[in-house]
Amino acid sequence: MKLKVVWRKVCDYIRYDLKEIAFPSSLPDPPHIKKRRKLTWQERYYVLKEASRLYAASWVRDIGPELRPNDYKKDEETEDKPVGARSTTKEKEPSTLEDLAVAARGGMETLRPALQQVYMTRASAYRDALKSFIEGYQEGIQQIMEKKEDSNSPQKDKTPAKPT
Repeated sequence: MKLKVVWRKVCDYIRYDLKEIAFPSSLPDPPHIKKRRKLTWQERYYVLKEASRLYAASWVRDIGPELRPNDYKKDEETEDKPVGARSTTKEKEPSTLEDLAVAARGGMETLRPALQQVYMTRASAYRDALKSFIEGYQEGIQQIMEKKEDSNSPQKDKTPAKPT
């Protein structure tokens, strides 16, 4: 009898639990999400054709404006500006990510100070946000306490004193 129960439990584990562990089912979509219709074969072909065209064009060293519409718009905006204004926009400060990339190429000796600077910047921002939250929280508590005191003081005045 016990062997039969053990065999059934092993089979159930393999059939249900192991399948869920190996290939987990996704969560259902939230109710506000509308399901999209399935693409037709013609639409699938068009998507595949467009994706392969973009992929093939990405191997070319000089990518044209049709593949980079955002960069092309930036170039149009700079054409309207005078020549002196264009050079100032090109010579901007490097971003934090670029700084980290340069520091990573230099090895651990240059990467450590750059990472410390990032951590200290983030820590100071977090500290400032925490301070402002605590100040706001304390102000809110003070306002509530003042309201309670105001509501309690008229009640004390209204209660008649007992003559003795």
